[in-house]
Amino acid sequence: MKKTLSLILIVCLALTLNSPVYANAERKNPYDSLKAPSYITKIGSEYFIVDCYNNQIIYNQNLTDEIGSWNVMTAEINLGHTIASDGMVYLVDDTENHRILVMERRINHEGKPVFEKTQVFNEIGIRPHYVHYDEKTNAFYAWSSMTGEMYLFRRNPETNLVYLDEVIDVAFISKGTYVRSFTIIDDTIYFVSGNAAIMKADLKTMRLIKAYPVPEHIAGMVKLVKIEDFYYLTVSTDFHGNQDFGTILRTADLSSLIHNEYEDIYDYFKAGGTPYNMTQINNRWYLVESGLPGYYVWSFRVEDNAIRDVKLVY
Repeated sequence: MKKTLSLILIVCLALTLNSPVYANAERKNPYDSLKAPSYITKIGSEYFIVDCYNNQIIYNQNLTDEIGSWNVMTAEINLGHTIASDGMVYLVDDTENHRILVMERRINHEGKPVFEKTQVFNEIGIRPHYVHYDEKTNAFYAWSSMTGEMYLFRRNPETNLVYLDEVIDVAFISKGTYVRSFTIIDDTIYFVSGNAAIMKADLKTMRLIKAYPVPEHIAGMVKLVKIEDFYYLTVSTDFHGNQDFGTILRTADLSSLIHNEYEDIYDYFKAGGTPYNMTQINNRWYLVESGLPGYYVWSFRVEDNAIRDVKLVY
């Protein structure tokens, strides 16, 4: 069911800031290591890591500099998880504050990039956990992880201001069910549901197409991606929240998961953290591990369905 938002509600939810929040200077990362990295991506010429437990997003021009030399994009988030951009604005989920921040990239008087918070959208469900920009629909999708609601944001090209276009109630996701993310593939969207199933739906209508049940020991799913002929699935916990079951697996047929027919590929990533989000940057894939015994960022390639050139980045 779609909820049409009135102009009054949009104004109440969005606070446009009239002055920069930050001084026009770079701010160096105060930490020399990551603490539960939850997302990595590249936007334009810069890499971004959501450093979840350090309550910040950091950025840099490369992935070879020490983490302590990276710059801070924002530290105004409480356990934020992801970031997305259309190349003009950047949307950040501020998970524990139940809001979405909008930021813009500026060049300071020294010719260096800095980021300014330009808008705030409050009361975005409960614990917004994943935000994604979809070029085909020209929309930002922000997911409320506990209420089964998808918030669609768009940018006005004339003013550069972001507005909340609609809220979609995803009826097949039960309220109070913890769903960490979604994946858009063509005209469909996949939810890795806390109901121990992967839900495939029509992107436009959000109507359920098919549910793929999974066994309890991989029910605490985080992220699903499609790479060549396989679906890759990161698992943080079992159905009961036990991180000892954290793993990463792949299968060519989602229907086979319930029968425990899949390939466990966790051994490719030797350090033993808890797998979380996966993203693609150029021709490589990146995996962040956000749980004990360590916090890591990995990269790898897939060629002819073979996993190759696995590297520990951080």
